[in-house]
Amino acid sequence: MYYIGFDLGSSSVKAALIEAKTGKSVGITHYPETEMAIVAEQIGWAEQDPNLWWENICKVTKKLLAETGISSNEIKGIGIAYQMHGMVVVDKNNEVLRPSIIWCDSRAVEIGNAAFKEAGEDKCVANLLNSPGNFTLSKLKWVKENEPEIFEKVTKLLLPGDFIALKLTGEATTTISGLSEGIMWDFKQNKLADWLFDYMGIATDVIPTIVPTFSNQGIVTKKASEEIGLPEGIPVLYRAGDQPNNAMSLNVFEPGEIAATGGTSGVVYAVTDSSKTKENTRINNFAHVNYKKEQPRIGKLLNINGAGIQYSWMKNNIVAATDSYNDMNNLAASIPVGSDGLRILPFGNGAERMLNNENIGASFLNLNFNRHGKPHLLRAALESIAFSFVYGIDILKNDGIDVNAIKAGNDNLFRSEIFSNTIATLVGADIRIIDTTGAVGAARAAGVSFGDFKTLNDAFSDSEHVMTYHPLNDKKIYMDAYLLWKQDLEKMYKK
Repeated sequence: MYYIGFDLGSSSVKAALIEAKTGKSVGITHYPETEMAIVAEQIGWAEQDPNLWWENICKVTKKLLAETGISSNEIKGIGIAYQMHGMVVVDKNNEVLRPSIIWCDSRAVEIGNAAFKEAGEDKCVANLLNSPGNFTLSKLKWVKENEPEIFEKVTKLLLPGDFIALKLTGEATTTISGLSEGIMWDFKQNKLADWLFDYMGIATDVIPTIVPTFSNQGIVTKKASEEIGLPEGIPVLYRAGDQPNNAMSLNVFEPGEIAATGGTSGVVYAVTDSSKTKENTRINNFAHVNYKKEQPRIGKLLNINGAGIQYSWMKNNIVAATDSYNDMNNLAASIPVGSDGLRILPFGNGAERMLNNENIGASFLNLNFNRHGKPHLLRAALESIAFSFVYGIDILKNDGIDVNAIKAGNDNLFRSEIFSNTIATLVGADIRIIDTTGAVGAARAAGVSFGDFKTLNDAFSDSEHVMTYHPLNDKKIYMDAYLLWKQDLEKMYKK
């Protein structure tokens, strides 16, 4: 028997099958082959059709079953991971009323900022652990103000994963973790933040039934079975946003553990047992997948927009078209730590939340035409992204995180020795590289919920450990380079 996991991203849907007895992955695929379109009718807008998500979920399921040769009748449960913060609204017939306003849409920034001031900054920080910001509830307020004819028909407010669960089960449900990512959960009172809904002028009855993250969240209906090709009656057993799910997939559950990703943008997601924060404008705080009131586990999320996108820019504009990322890493490795004085600020991908939403752009500093060449540019690029991660981790430390372990996937910047050695050495913590995906993690979480694995740790295997980067002995040369980079940053960015 098997579990299936879905990971709904903004570019594609990934799906994975794992064995119910061992937790071993037996198949992973994605759909569509080209990226899903993001519609931007105005600058700063970003929308997708939720019904297209469902169509792609159905197609990726059939593709995975065909590729693995596994019968759908052997699947006993479903786990769902999804792009965070998106807003889906449906009417009384569970029909989608408008395209989803997804995570990277910024139209509700001013609404969230006003709510932070007018509803009370101290109360927002103490109870929500965040500013209402440009998150799900603020996006619904935008609909209320700008599309009143649609707002009047809204019966339920859903996150993207809630919508997929609705299509599978016919039931509108959500989770505490999901509500916290939409900045709708009051951690202090351990209930829906009804006072914030009152401020927004939105009735709380738009919120679906709250179910535990690990639980039977409904069963596949006959209609859904016919569309997706999975057995009628099997349960949806798990649901979480992509970053908490990524941490769970890397076996990150306890205080001091960090899950990191270094893709187009970078994410540092640190787990703590404290519900206090003083960095609410630069860090987001969400209920982690194993959050309980009596044993709180909060995920502190720090995002870095200017990460892998800079290295891909280097690939497209600096090196030969035939050069791979591995070739680039080898060239960079021929240059010593500090890139012979060449430094880069990599913040060329929009406003940076960890820089208090300032957009300082990217900068090349101390470039010497007689001394620096392609290898220097590549090393400086990797170092600058690593330094950005260290800068972000320092912010997390200032917010109470004691770092004792960092884990990352095997499909991003952390495969670079320069990148990982720089972070490990400056932070003073091992970095464990794990070969897994969010879809595999969601499938395993379904098995935990069903009871095939007694604990979360039982669902993981040491065989997926690829390697560990240890802090290097000669920390001084790394620290000297980092402090020079930090000086440049602080000249450009006035805190």
